[in-house]
Amino acid sequence: MKRFHPSTSGLLLGLLIATPAFADTPPRPDDAQQAPRPDAASDIPTDASADIVVTATRVPTAIDRVAASVTVLDKAAIDRSQDIGVTEILVRTPGVSMSRNGGYGTNTSLRIRGAETDQTVVVIDGVKLNDPSSPGGGYNFANLFTGDASRIEVLRGPQSILWGSQAIGGVVNIVTALPQKPIEGSFDVEAGSRETVNARAAIGGKTGPLTFRIGAQSFTTAGISAIAPAFGGTETDGYTNQSVTGRAELKLADGISADVRGYYARGRVELDGFAGDSADFSVDTQFVGYAGLNVDLFGGRLRNRVAYGYTDIQRDNYSPELPQPLTFDANGRNSRLEYQGSLGIATGWDAVFGVEHEVSRFRTVSPDGTLGTPIPAPDRARAALTGVYAKLTATVADGLTLSGGVRNDDHSRFGSKTLFEAGAVWALRSGTTLRASYGEGFKAPTLYQLFSEYGNQTLRPEQAKGWEAGVEQRLLGGALTLGGSYFERRSTNLINFASCPDVPTTAVCFQPGTTIARFGYYANVSRAFARGVEAQGALRLGQRLLIDGNYTYSLSEDRSLGATDGLQLARRPRNAANGSATYTLPSGISGGVAVRWSGETFNDAAHFTRLAPYTLVDLRAELPVTQHVALFGRIENLFNAQYQTIYRYGTLGRSVYAGFRGRF
Repeated sequence: MKRFHPSTSGLLLGLLIATPAFADTPPRPDDAQQAPRPDAASDIPTDASADIVVTATRVPTAIDRVAASVTVLDKAAIDRSQDIGVTEILVRTPGVSMSRNGGYGTNTSLRIRGAETDQTVVVIDGVKLNDPSSPGGGYNFANLFTGDASRIEVLRGPQSILWGSQAIGGVVNIVTALPQKPIEGSFDVEAGSRETVNARAAIGGKTGPLTFRIGAQSFTTAGISAIAPAFGGTETDGYTNQSVTGRAELKLADGISADVRGYYARGRVELDGFAGDSADFSVDTQFVGYAGLNVDLFGGRLRNRVAYGYTDIQRDNYSPELPQPLTFDANGRNSRLEYQGSLGIATGWDAVFGVEHEVSRFRTVSPDGTLGTPIPAPDRARAALTGVYAKLTATVADGLTLSGGVRNDDHSRFGSKTLFEAGAVWALRSGTTLRASYGEGFKAPTLYQLFSEYGNQTLRPEQAKGWEAGVEQRLLGGALTLGGSYFERRSTNLINFASCPDVPTTAVCFQPGTTIARFGYYANVSRAFARGVEAQGALRLGQRLLIDGNYTYSLSEDRSLGATDGLQLARRPRNAANGSATYTLPSGISGGVAVRWSGETFNDAAHFTRLAPYTLVDLRAELPVTQHVALFGRIENLFNAQYQTIYRYGTLGRSVYAGFRGRF
């Protein structure tokens, strides 16, 4: 792989700034030349939310100029689904699957196009949420609720050019609301099965140069047994979660503003041991902070953002029956300093570029639970990653947009890596849109994989290369939309756990710098290949009927040498489909049905344990009481389907919820 040195990156940025306009007409000093705001948490007007995406380019961009596959869920879609957790709404989108160790609050893995859960970048209000202390560095979706989210975008395929390490499967970007009125707010209160109560409220407004919003949510449920009853689970495992979100923006002068954002969540979930019921529980706390300065130059043609982001995730496990209850303690922190620029070169030509410096730290320790044994010294480590990137998007002809990007990352442990991407989208006047893109992704070895008791400091980064091509057709004046895409991705140097023999004979089977034997170590031993088809459609008849659906065929194969070569990767369905229909009466009363089908999966890489396909049917309804208040209710898993996403672990049966919401 070629190395991309800072001098090269400076030359590239200089070329972008100096690029002349090759449009059919000379540049005009109008809004078309102004650069979009360089911020993945940019506020999008409600009336344009379905036609603008942010995640694909890290700036607001018309969806007809985006070559990659992206799904946008605006506030109306989030409210219509009535889903409490982000996971529940994401699995209704193309290419996304999930697995969970029980009910709400238990470990939840989300996969995009068959990639590992830790190969997905999760962002809230512009700050990465991924956990440096977890073995794979991925994010546990268990504690992430829809809450005050005004917009969720799912970007599929390798996306490391703009999003850096881990963006192999894709990116999930969650943006909280930013007020448009002098004062506005919202609230939701609901209760239902298993003593579940969910309540949230938010308020904010615009006053002079200040725009602000703060929200809070509380969720509690008696839950289900994490271990399924068929495997000995008899007592319920409860879960509670409290969270607070906030953001504020202050206009300091014309073209200059400062903004701060924050997110805090604390979850406590009861667990079952491997043998069955137990009194164990886990506490997970998350904090995300952001502070940024935005400066527009040359009448908005060049927009600049300098920001600092911070993530702190603490995970603790307890066994109250032991003399020393604390059995696991882990902390992961990310500090991120970044500059991002956006340049409007000419009408239809714009560039985004930036520099990021991220420092990750982790600490982890596993006490044995006895009073006689001192708590061992925790494993600690840090690593730094500096990235430089640039992407050019150019509309070179009527409806035809080309894009290309390059990124170089320099890791303090394994050196430099350079990646590329390219894409094209052609929006024809007939309502047909053609898309094709190529992207590369990488994932740096995590601190746990490098420096824990199972660590290996010779690890290399995971790599992926992927491409896709698709078509979308709008008919009946835009009322009917049909689309499909084909994708492929090849992943190499995948990091997996390698076991050691009972009597080690090689140095790698001893803890580094000691003569202490270990069970195994992390190594670059795996490969994977994924290809598939995503098809989707939506029909809206006036303001009354909305029907949408999608189908995903995803062949995600293990290509590692050995007995598993050619087998479907564990816990990935090869086939999955979703469908929903909502009808609204003239009085405003609405009702809907949603269906989710998942094909068979296998719990393990060798396919020893098969997990049967399942179908879930949900009903939902909403009754407006006033212009600003409505009653709502839903039945999830209407037919009480019994299924598993992980062998031996329980899933929610039929559930009934009802509540009321307000928007003002």
